[in-house]
Amino acid sequence: MKILTGMILAACLLPCMSRAAELNLATLSCARYENEVLPAAASSQTADSINTVMWLFGYSVARSGAHLMYPEALTAFGYALDGECKSNPIESLLDALAIVKPEAKNPMDLSALECATFASRHVELARTDLESANTIMMWLFGFSVARSDSHIFDADSLGAFQTALLADCAKHPKLALFDALGSVKPTKSAK
Repeated sequence: MKILTGMILAACLLPCMSRAAELNLATLSCARYENEVLPAAASSQTADSINTVMWLFGYSVARSGAHLMYPEALTAFGYALDGECKSNPIESLLDALAIVKPEAKNPMDLSALECATFASRHVELARTDLESANTIMMWLFGFSVARSDSHIFDADSLGAFQTALLADCAKHPKLALFDALGSVKPTKSAK
């Protein structure tokens, strides 16, 4: 009986534990995103609900082929994605992201921003408002993952991504942030 109980607990808990670390957007349904991922994100230190949506937002923009960041569009994007997923719960999250379009208000062109300028601003923001700096980095992380043709969300790799991006910016200060985001390879963090 104890063995059976242990097997049932393992079968129920292991998918939830792995979900927190890594999500495959191609196999994740909208229903699971709405009912499991977002509620679980509320208790995550790395990818809370806002940072999860921010990563998805960056990912969506890069998949569309754009090289722009829309700083004022997160809320509208989050609501649009929520609406799309609630209307089509069996749709894959990857397909939902292709449908939801950001509001194109006050875009910032990533190809016009030098890496060194971004890095110095990021370091200063992290010093004064770490939460906002992490949220912006999460958007850039999602953007970079999409540019690498991956569809895996691994919030635990944010630190490794940030370190690699800032190191690349230090080596190539005149490089456009857009180009740096295409050359930084998202890696799994050491656990």
